[in-house]
Amino acid sequence: MKLRFILALSCALAQPAAASVATPPSTAQAQINLTKAGPIENLDLSQLADGIDQGAFNSEAITAAYLTRIAAIDDKGPTLNAVIATFPDAINQARSLDAELRAGRYRGPMHGIPILVKDNVEVAGPLPTTAGSLALAGNVTNRDAPFIARLRAAGAVILGKTNLSEWANIRADNSTSGWSAVGGLTKNPHALDRNSCGSSSGSGAAAAAALAAGTIGTETDGSITCPAGVNGVVGFKPTVGLVSRRFVVPISHSQDTAGPMTRSVRDAGIMLTAMAGSDPQDAATKEADRWRGDYAAGLSIDALKGLRIGVMRAPNADAALFDAAIAKLKDGGAEIILLDTSKIDRQKIGQGEFKVLLTELKADLAAYLQGLPDGLVPHKTLADIIAFNTANADQELQYFGQDIFEAADKEKGLDDPAYLSALATSRGLATDALNQMFVNNKVDVIIAQTNGAAWVSTLGKGDAFSGPSASQLPAVAGFPHLTVPMGLSGGLPIGLSFIGPKWHDHNVLKAGFAFEQLTKARVAPTFPATIASR
Repeated sequence: MKLRFILALSCALAQPAAASVATPPSTAQAQINLTKAGPIENLDLSQLADGIDQGAFNSEAITAAYLTRIAAIDDKGPTLNAVIATFPDAINQARSLDAELRAGRYRGPMHGIPILVKDNVEVAGPLPTTAGSLALAGNVTNRDAPFIARLRAAGAVILGKTNLSEWANIRADNSTSGWSAVGGLTKNPHALDRNSCGSSSGSGAAAAAALAAGTIGTETDGSITCPAGVNGVVGFKPTVGLVSRRFVVPISHSQDTAGPMTRSVRDAGIMLTAMAGSDPQDAATKEADRWRGDYAAGLSIDALKGLRIGVMRAPNADAALFDAAIAKLKDGGAEIILLDTSKIDRQKIGQGEFKVLLTELKADLAAYLQGLPDGLVPHKTLADIIAFNTANADQELQYFGQDIFEAADKEKGLDDPAYLSALATSRGLATDALNQMFVNNKVDVIIAQTNGAAWVSTLGKGDAFSGPSASQLPAVAGFPHLTVPMGLSGGLPIGLSFIGPKWHDHNVLKAGFAFEQLTKARVAPTFPATIASR
């Protein structure tokens, strides 16, 4: 029995400007209108928002349709295991927002829109925030992460929690992405035996399978962009500091960020507009209010005209697909500049990054655990979590161990000279490498292939990554990174990455939107058991 049903049995059911809106229909009429518009999976967030704004749809009908689809696709049928639990009050949230519309109050394009949230992000209500671990099964904080509060203020319906690679994929070197002790293994909707990547595995699969209008992922290095790429959706990792990280189970204060995962770039822009902003208790967000704006505004197919795009070509990329993408960008009016990346010391960056992640994991997780409300979770340190896993090895360690946790627990702390040196070296090299490419080549954005095709999931045998990864440089530097569906390779999705300078999030979205409109490369999944071409 899934956690959502267990919880449903045991649980009780910023000031936006007012605006004049069309009178919303009754729920029965809204359901008819939705049916006329086509199946819920054919309607993206922007279309649903327009329908609500125009009075054709209402939130209750949309929310009910997604709950029905989750039951049919995630719990039965393909059984994706993308959603850990849905909130028992989701319909009530929607009804309340519909009542606001009847009273003439419209909060904007997120009004009444149901979203799913990765289960390392705190959301007020009866569901625990587990990070996929049984150690946090009691972590019902009844508080919203600040960016969730912003989404609520913008009118979002928080539909439920998505599965993830346990502890955001930092527990063991041979982990299987998409597996957690709480949620099981998330399947890729494009081929059910394939991996959904991680750590935002459930958010990527749920976005692809249209289990919500949009989803939330988090990334330290690749955890939004890889699952978006292999599941064939849009994923955006913002500039680190644009979105608050408070009340999110952490890995690294240097690299962590939340971001939207959607079926279109415009939808990602709408969600990011609501999420972004400064948080006085997250020092990294000090400049966010200065840079935030309407990220769905100004998106145009003409954005490529005169744009200088730098190309990072990886030796193991899908050359035919990548070359076709470059040709499309040229057709759109972009000037293409091939970048020389041969002098980037990726090994040194990677070694420094790993030291940083180990040290910050130990310190940041302890700070998170010790900041929880009293009585929820007995564990206060990483060592406590390691001990819990050992004591519950039959459930927690059945497929892989916790060697990265054990290595992190040996780190000396945030004042350790070795850590400080690793941080300065890795961040400095990554930042300099990107900035030099932007400045020396006078390029506006950089593109690269996001990911290789999804591999067969093999619990107990780790991951079999194939193809390139574009995530490390923007992750370590904290720069914005967008992935957009580029096409299929052997029947499986591949993404194209757009990377920009720090705080240039809007320009990155504009470039990605123009490419998306030129190519229309996203393919809806059909949930085959396997795919024969690979």
